[in-house]
Order: sequence, then C-alpha cells, then structure tokens
Amino acid sequence: MQEALNSNETDAAAIPNKRYFTIGEVGKLCDLKPHVLRYWEQEFDQIEPVKRNNRRYYQRQDVLLIRQIKSLLHDQGYTISGARQWLSGEGSEDDQSRYKQLLRQTIVELEELLGTLKAR
Repeated sequence: MQEALNSNETDAAAIPNKRYFTIGEVGKLCDLKPHVLRYWEQEFDQIEPVKRNNRRYYQRQDVLLIRQIKSLLHDQGYTISGARQWLSGEGSEDDQSRYKQLLRQTIVELEELLGTLKAR
C-alpha cells in the first residue's frame, strides 16, 4: 500500500491556495488536457466550474473531484458509467474501497502540505 501512496504522491501536484483556477491550470494540476476536462464536465454532473465571459473557473473542490475521477478511470480501471455510479454513492458494497480511496487521497494531500511546510 505504501508503494501506491508514493506513486500517487509523485503524480499529484500540490494545489495552490487560491479561489479559482483556469482550465489550463487545472489541466496542469491534474495532468489532463483541457478537452478531457470539458468532456468530463458533460459526463459528470458533479463537475461544475463557474462560467464567466465564456471562460471556465474551477474551485479547489473541483480540482479534488477531477483528481478522484482520474484515479477512478486511469488507476482503478472504472468505466465512465462505473465512476459516475461510484461518485453518486450507488453500489454500497464498494463502501470499503471508497473509504480506502478517500484515505489515500487525504494522506497524499497531508503529506504534500507537510512537505510544503517543511520547505518554508
């Protein structure tokens, strides 16, 4: 399990402490191309960037959700419909794996924060 955490740790960039992110910034933070993010917006109702002047602005919770979706699709092998069900809470038999994923994600975020604090 520690090896999986280390690979996630290196893949996940720390999320800057700001209110809004452009689609380009989110793409860099999540290692995804903008067209993938726009496609995922259509597929996942939970991704709701603020739209102003025909531009998308994502918030921190959107970035975390996109990282979670990427993990479900790319790392855990879920299909889009399976990831959609997982996010909506259907299939309660997967509760244990959901909690494990949430814990892994939280650990990675905390380790990134600790690394940032130590660097100061």
